[in-house]
Amino acid sequence: MSIIAYLIAYVAIVAFMGAVVAKILDYKRLPQHVRWELYPVAHEEGDRAKYGGSYYEDVDWWKRERSQSRLGELKVMIPEILLLKGVWEHNRPLWWVSFPFHFGLYLLVGFAGLILLGAVAQAAGLSIYPGASGAMGLLLLATSVLGPVAFGLCALGALGLLLRRLTNEELRNYSSPGNYLNLALFLVVLAVATYTWRVADPEFFLMRGFVHSLITFKLARFSSGLLALEMILIFGLLAYIPLTHMSHFFMKYFLWHDIRWGDAPNIDTPETDRRIQQALGQPVSWAAEHVHADGKKSWVEIASMNPMRPDGTDPE
Repeated sequence: MSIIAYLIAYVAIVAFMGAVVAKILDYKRLPQHVRWELYPVAHEEGDRAKYGGSYYEDVDWWKRERSQSRLGELKVMIPEILLLKGVWEHNRPLWWVSFPFHFGLYLLVGFAGLILLGAVAQAAGLSIYPGASGAMGLLLLATSVLGPVAFGLCALGALGLLLRRLTNEELRNYSSPGNYLNLALFLVVLAVATYTWRVADPEFFLMRGFVHSLITFKLARFSSGLLALEMILIFGLLAYIPLTHMSHFFMKYFLWHDIRWGDAPNIDTPETDRRIQQALGQPVSWAAEHVHADGKKSWVEIASMNPMRPDGTDPE
């Protein structure tokens, strides 16, 4: 079972990276999106971001060199990512279960980083053992504390989200089977991880040893069936995440920067012009009668025809 766990881990890592790249490439191939024109735009400099102004206020703005505030973007992104500020402001009841889940995920990422750091230190010949002092002792302590806290907080949030989707009629109407499956998978994985920690790996030596074997390609056998099950579930979930709507954890970057804040002027941009022409040439199959779409006419044809004479004839 040890070899199976190692093989699944390697395949899952490749699958995760491949799925992330594929999602990004698929997005880049999509037609040009329509500008939202939503203000304020976070990267506007000065006081403009506060009241929703833009560079259009400048005289001859198209002749000026544009500058953007990355600090302004971070001021919006950090509270939204870490604290779910938008959910707090617009759906407070949901925040109480969504925040523990997401913040627990961030702690899990930090915990995984500590496990990897310990495995790298072990590969470099450093010894990590109970009672170790200095940097290794601190690393061991941080790992031992962060792991259970991350497991518990994430599981609490996942359970809360699952119950809320099951009991809240409004949210249930927008919940797909995949939403329930995703939360249930997290609960199963976290339950096994917590049980393994309590029963077989209280200081995460076995988990660190597994990762050490992965990065050194020295696939040492281990006797704990619980650890094998835990690793299979964890890496299986890792490969599964970017295949679902949970891929928003990295796709949100494009939502913010390309769509929500994408206010670059279309001046001397041949690639943007090409994508606009491509989008305008798309056939329209809307069912609304007033659009007169038949699945063959393009947006350009529909926009340029006389709505009173959709057959193309001139009015008398």
